[in-house]
Amino acid sequence: MSKEKTGSSRRDFLLKTITLAPAMAISGSGLGALTAAAPAVAKDHIPAGTQKARDYQPTWFTPEEYAFLQAAVARLIPADERGPGALEAGVPEYIDRQMNTPYGTGANWYMQGPFHPDADPALGYQLPLIPRDIYRLGIADADAVAKAQLGKTFSQLSGDQQDALLQAFEAGHVEFRQVPATVFFSFLLQNTREGFFSDPIHGGNQGMVGWTLINFPGARADFMDWVERGERYPFPPVSMRGERA
Repeated sequence: MSKEKTGSSRRDFLLKTITLAPAMAISGSGLGALTAAAPAVAKDHIPAGTQKARDYQPTWFTPEEYAFLQAAVARLIPADERGPGALEAGVPEYIDRQMNTPYGTGANWYMQGPFHPDADPALGYQLPLIPRDIYRLGIADADAVAKAQLGKTFSQLSGDQQDALLQAFEAGHVEFRQVPATVFFSFLLQNTREGFFSDPIHGGNQGMVGWTLINFPGARADFMDWVERGERYPFPPVSMRGERA
């Protein structure tokens, strides 16, 4: 798949899904984005080369796991002519920090059996694995597949090779040993989206590049009078800490 097709369709898919539901942009809670979709209107972009994520040392992921995370999120939401991507926005930091929250440890989840992984998805999550387990086991399996097929870990592969593997994970065309590849991919994609559009207080969306991309006002107290005007919101986004883009 060409760079033009993968890069633009991913960003267009992202813009379309987020602008249809902009309220998720303030929550802290694709490569399905490789399916072509119509582009949404975004605010004037921040040049991709003008921002890098701040220096950060992971507190839960190992260096090898964090290298996978950095490589994977850079393919899921890539930097392009419209602005920085997930890597530049600090999404790996966001995900690492989430592993030390009740979300990462599954503290608020109902985790009693029986577990029926093949049950109808409408019945909800059906694995005895918390997000920490999904990431630790999933990254190990992903790197094992990369080594078996291409002789290198995922982070050492070319962008095209990484895209092909992520597509295979999403579609379930490869078999992981410890966790379903589709489950691992769904967690990775969802958390990448969250990190790109959450408030910067959670570690991602650094410089509020995600909000700037979709012209989201952020944590402003009141902007509802603009919703029905059909006009571009004229003010920059503001974080919960009062930072401005």
